[in-house]
Parts: sequence; C-alpha cells; structure tokens
Amino acid sequence: MKPSFSDYSAQIEKYLRDMTYPSGDLESLYGPIAYGMTAGGKRLRPALLMMTADAFGDACEAALRPAAGMEMFHNFTLLHDDVMDDSDTRRGRPTVHARWDVNTAILSGDTMLTLATEMVADVPDAILRPVLNAFNTMALRVYEGQRLDMDFEKSDSVSTDDYIRMVSFKTGALLAASARIGALVGGASETDADKMAEYGMMLGIAFQIQDDWLDVFGDATSFGKPIGGDINNGKKSYLLLKGLSAGTSDSVALAEAMKLPAGPVKVKTVTRIYEKMNLSEICREAVAHYSAKAISALKSTSLSDADREPFRRLVDKLTGRRK
Repeated sequence: MKPSFSDYSAQIEKYLRDMTYPSGDLESLYGPIAYGMTAGGKRLRPALLMMTADAFGDACEAALRPAAGMEMFHNFTLLHDDVMDDSDTRRGRPTVHARWDVNTAILSGDTMLTLATEMVADVPDAILRPVLNAFNTMALRVYEGQRLDMDFEKSDSVSTDDYIRMVSFKTGALLAASARIGALVGGASETDADKMAEYGMMLGIAFQIQDDWLDVFGDATSFGKPIGGDINNGKKSYLLLKGLSAGTSDSVALAEAMKLPAGPVKVKTVTRIYEKMNLSEICREAVAHYSAKAISALKSTSLSDADREPFRRLVDKLTGRRK
C-alpha cells in the first residue's frame, strides 16, 4: 500500500529540517534560508512530486532531492513576495524582511533560487533536460504571474478570465511542474506526464481560489496570516472580481468600499458586501469546477484506480481546507 499524502509531507519535512547550511561568517546569508525553510506549511508541492514519482515508479527516494528543490523555489518566491507585498507575518511568524531586513530577504531569496535549481537537477541524465525544461518554464510562469498580480492592483479593468490566467501562472504552474517532474522521475510516459501536469494546474487554480476565500472567511490562527490582507492590499481576488463584475448596486457599493483606508473597518465593510452578494458560495462553485477538471485529467492517465485514489483525496483535502 502506498503512503498517504501526509506520509510524504512528513518525509519531506524531516528531510528539510535535516538540511545543513554554511554558518560562521555566512550565517547572515543562510540563517534566513533555514528560518524560512523550517517554518512549516503544507509541503504541498514537494509531497505532490514525491507522490507522483511513487505512483508511476516506486521512486519516492529518488524524488526527495528534486522535491526539496521545488519547496526551496516556492519559499524563495515567498521571501520576495513578502517584500513586494510589505507583509510582516507569514505562517504565524515574522517574515524574513521583518525579522532581518529587505536586503537580506532579497539576497537570501536569490541564493534559494540557485540552491533550488541544483536540487531539482539532481536526477538521472536521461531525464535531466525535460526536468530542467519543466522547472525553468515553471519559474518564468511564476514570475509572469507575479507581475500580472502586481499590475492588477493598479488596474480597474481586470476580468475573472484575467485572474484565472494570472493564478494559472503564479500558483498552477508550480503544482503542474511538481506533478510533471514527479512523473518523469517515476518513469512515466510523456502523455502521462502531460496529464499529471494538467492535474496539477487545475488543482493549483482551485487551491488559489480557495486561498482567496480563506483570506476573507478563514481563521487567522490556522490560516497563519491576518484575515483581510487581500482586501487591505487591493488584491484582485476571485471574490472581488466576481463582485465588481455583477453590475448591481452592491457592485457599486463594493467599489466604494475598496476605496476606504486599509484597516479593520475596510475589511469588515467589504466582507459584509461579499456576504450579501453570496460570493462565498460563488467562490466554492468555482473551486468545485476546477477540482472536477483536475480529476478529469487524472482519469486520463494510465494509473490504476488504486494509484489514482491518493490524488483524488488530495483534491478533497485541499479544497475543503480551513487553513
């Protein structure tokens, strides 16, 4: 019987915590990296990579280093995102730039990118090129998605289609690459690798829409970030875009509420309008839609029903989460 997703998460967690970094006069460079990498989290991306490698080729051990590399890359983006968003808290702790300073977050983040590339490249030569192609394509999509996300904050003409494109780059691409690289490490065919990448992409979109919902309706303690951050930062979340595009008097009220100064009053006012417009349910319907697309891609692979089951459960786990 294959391990559960939680088993893979625990395995990669131990691997990450056992990693050592240079110290001494380089502590100020690597200390923030160790701090970020041991902050916990779902370990979604590396666990998905390992689970996929195991499903296609019992290659969990061979997938450990590439999986750690994907988590390193993900945390590199978080360091830089927190600087750009001026976020002082992540996972219930001060962000790197809040604990150290902005320059440290930038330089340690840059270092993480190189470390991530080295680890992902630790695969057999026969699959090195497709693995690096998947990794580099993913990295470019993530940067493009972040740029779009930043531009959206200053634009009044963002559609929900624009949003889906952005999150497919910023969030979906990482999960897609994790699934693809895991499939390659496991010896999957090109067709199966493509289908698993599609599964990861659709799961990533559903995951991000759920994350938008949690930012408004979640619990700050379990979510690890202050509730209402997207509202205060003017993020074009799925809820906001759906509300603004409804073309009702509530849409007008929502637009006005978003002009309020950042703070508890703004969060409370916008949240009440979301509730009145039933945007929580609309958000959940979108999560269900993209979850179904992920399952459809999964069903197109050559995996047996038994081997597909952990991936089905992962969809349920991520789309029903409260943190």
